[in-house]
Amino acid sequence: MFEQYSNENLPNLKEMVAKNYDNVNPDEEPAVHGVGVLTSGGDAPGMNATIRAVVRAGTKAGFKMMGVTRGYHGLWKGEIKELGHRDVSETLQRGGTFLMTARSKSWETPEGVLKGAKNCEVFGIDCMIVIGGDGSYRGARDLARLGIPVIGIPGTIDNDIASTDYTIGYDTAMNTAMEAIDKLRDTASSHERCSVIEVMGRHAGYIALNVGIATGAELILLPEVPWDIKDVIRTILDGRNRGKRHYIVIVAEGAGNATDIAKQIEEATEIESRPTILGHLQRGGSPSLRDRTMASLMGIHAIECIQQKKLNRLIVYKHGEISDVDIEEGLSMSKNINMDDVERSKLLS
Repeated sequence: MFEQYSNENLPNLKEMVAKNYDNVNPDEEPAVHGVGVLTSGGDAPGMNATIRAVVRAGTKAGFKMMGVTRGYHGLWKGEIKELGHRDVSETLQRGGTFLMTARSKSWETPEGVLKGAKNCEVFGIDCMIVIGGDGSYRGARDLARLGIPVIGIPGTIDNDIASTDYTIGYDTAMNTAMEAIDKLRDTASSHERCSVIEVMGRHAGYIALNVGIATGAELILLPEVPWDIKDVIRTILDGRNRGKRHYIVIVAEGAGNATDIAKQIEEATEIESRPTILGHLQRGGSPSLRDRTMASLMGIHAIECIQQKKLNRLIVYKHGEISDVDIEEGLSMSKNINMDDVERSKLLS
């Protein structure tokens, strides 16, 4: 399949993949014998549970299951080994990903993608299951356009994949943040402080919004909603005038810096203000019941898609059901935070 592309005269990836993708006949899906699985991008609680489900369902369906270490970087390097039923034992409750994950500069080049596709052929991988977020999905699409079928499973704590209402890891991350904020509120109330707590969400405020509602935050700052420090200060002063003695401000990392915001609040109000950045704490820990269940059922659905020769699909959770959509269709979708919920959150502060 790949001999026509030489390293000395490699065309642009968009042109290269078009030659293959345009010639794919959906009625002539290739037979699948070997199935690969990798985790890519930021880790999320429940990734191990997803791998476990994929491997166990896949082996029972008669596929040879291959695990790729370190995501696309490992695929590029050929770090691939066979996985069996026992290899995924005692992984359901573990956070992180035992296959590990990495950001791959090599995958950003046409040569890197082509080498990864060649390694799929070398190791007998006829379809690749990719667990990750939007960036991971785009990497999967590059493989698909080179003739390696893919299935994408949503694994990211940010819940920002447009094609699905829920992503694996989101529930655990929110619960981790909620428990930490509850503890910080205890000490804030003891010292009459303002706690400014930064949660993950560089481009999406789903964690911040829901955790803010669940913890009774006075203010929730989101990357999707413009805000002014004057309004933040005014809200805190109004609260003090009503008799409040402690304050919680939740800020998504893409909306501002907790340290800077705390400093400005303290200078303007003379209320002791402490920043806390939860950071990668939110990525760790044993996955919640919901994440374990969703991971398991989505992993099974991915194998069912392969059995049914429904390839180049994204597994999604929509309207209370797990289903799948075409990868091109899924990546063309957009997702916006519910502004009604943003306004409702203000009624609770």
